Amino acid sequence: MQTFYELAQKRQSDRTYESRPVENAKLDRILEAARLSPSACNGQPWKVIVVDDPELKNKVADATSNKVVGINHFTKQASVHLVVVEERTNLSSRIGGWMKRKHFSSIDLGILASHITLAAADEGLGSCIIGWLDEKKIKTLLHIPSSKRVPFLILLGYTTASHRDKIRKPLTDIVSHNGY
Repeated sequence: MQTFYELAQKRQSDRTYESRPVENAKLDRILEAARLSPSACNGQPWKVIVVDDPELKNKVADATSNKVVGINHFTKQASVHLVVVEERTNLSSRIGGWMKRKHFSSIDLGILASHITLAAADEGLGSCIIGWLDEKKIKTLLHIPSSKRVPFLILLGYTTASHRDKIRKPLTDIVSHNGY
């Protein structure tokens, strides 16, 4: 079993995948980790749509790439696309967000993404969070109501990428104690 620190070291945004499918048991455990994600006032402002039908997955992938800009050309390779839909949160979270001028749902969705990607790493899978997408096209493909937001999707699959060393700022650049 890996420690959390080992998972944090291991997890990376993968952009190459094998064609083999993700086993249902692994996917179920990843989705359970998502379900257990904390959220402001337990609002759970999300719905996750699993897209693993190859034809539909490729159409969703087309809605995430742009040949002119050369972005996300790899998305068809991943076996599973988890499309995250922002749902309305509960009243307590909405009131708290209004009072503090914060959109708690955005924070909650970030936590959800972390749970999903770290659970995927724990299962030996690669992942990549995709924010560049044609939201309208994805909503049409997946019959998502126009009033909903699709802030991102997460690719899952068996990566062919080797582990990359993380290039991060030193702690002294990002952490201070008892003041800015």
